[in-house]
Amino acid sequence: PSTNETPPRPDYESKVVRDMLHRIRRCNDVPDEVRSSLIDFAVDGTAVGRVTPKVARLLAGSKSKSSSDPVFALTTRGEGGKEVLTLTDAAGSTRESRTEAVMGVMKGLRDAGIVTGWRDELYPVSTGFYESPVLLVERAAAAFLGAVEYGVHVNGIVRDDDDDDDDAGEIVLNDDDDDDDDDDDDDDDDGRRGGGRGGRKGEEEDVDGEAIGDEVEVPRDARSIVAGGQPAGIGPMENVIKECEEEAGVPESLARDGARPAGAISYETFVRRRGSDDVDGVMSRVVLFCYDLDLPTDFVPKAMDGEVDYFFKWTMEEVMQSMDPDYPDPIKPNCYPVIIDYLLREGYISPETPGYLDVLRELRSGDCR
Repeated sequence: PSTNETPPRPDYESKVVRDMLHRIRRCNDVPDEVRSSLIDFAVDGTAVGRVTPKVARLLAGSKSKSSSDPVFALTTRGEGGKEVLTLTDAAGSTRESRTEAVMGVMKGLRDAGIVTGWRDELYPVSTGFYESPVLLVERAAAAFLGAVEYGVHVNGIVRDDDDDDDDAGEIVLNDDDDDDDDDDDDDDDDGRRGGGRGGRKGEEEDVDGEAIGDEVEVPRDARSIVAGGQPAGIGPMENVIKECEEEAGVPESLARDGARPAGAISYETFVRRRGSDDVDGVMSRVVLFCYDLDLPTDFVPKAMDGEVDYFFKWTMEEVMQSMDPDYPDPIKPNCYPVIIDYLLREGYISPETPGYLDVLRELRSGDCR
């Protein structure tokens, strides 16, 4: 056998698996009482989203800014008389008319301070990724319909030239200012993840691409080098190329030739909206397409869109250490499943480890369609 082989570490791997499940379950967090009460949002009799009764009543009671007629309605169907949220005749029967009508309602909720983080970016609402959308919705409002949202995440990997071909290298992360896809708005923040509590320090590079020699505190909610939502009208690979350039200055040729599709993960989270009498919470239902991108050792990322403070590298061992529930400065919650999926694919955890199949299964706990 090779002298470079790492001996099995059953106790260590068992702990890592437990920590992995903790991080995955942070994203897959829908209380039973919420799940059992969810109402389908249906268009033409087919469910395309899931909302709470309170959100359904809010939408049914809201009018479009461009029309006095209601756009949403609560109806019943089936022998049990189950409630369903649907569109009224005022929304029309075409994708364009539905998009316009729903946009009018969401703009009103935006002006009322209920829908926040407006992006002027449209997401498709459909029965599946490969199906034609029944309407398009503002990205910030997609969760108010409980529609499945899609995105792309890239594992940026740097491998030393002298490393063994089987080495998974270091992963490039960043500290960003974009809270748009944060899925834990109301999680308890007891200081474990930041505030100078002595978290792991990383090798930092500033947004202008010059390496900074001093070590700095890794920030709360670091994320993958490239991560973005999947808007309507563009394919995942083209989105990867676009986001690589915008978020990290990765040349198009490097992204196009080097980014490898590596599967997908999915999750569902109930995002509580405390402090609002109108909304108890919204369903964040997400499918993320995963890509791996090997980066040259001399590549220096540069933030082109102003959303990143700096980049840094961690070894895979450091990433796994950060999964501990008590780690001071963890990575952004919805980035962990993507990285965990990578670690499993690279053989960092063996199938002999109890819980391995649980991790594999729970990485796709959401509606992956």
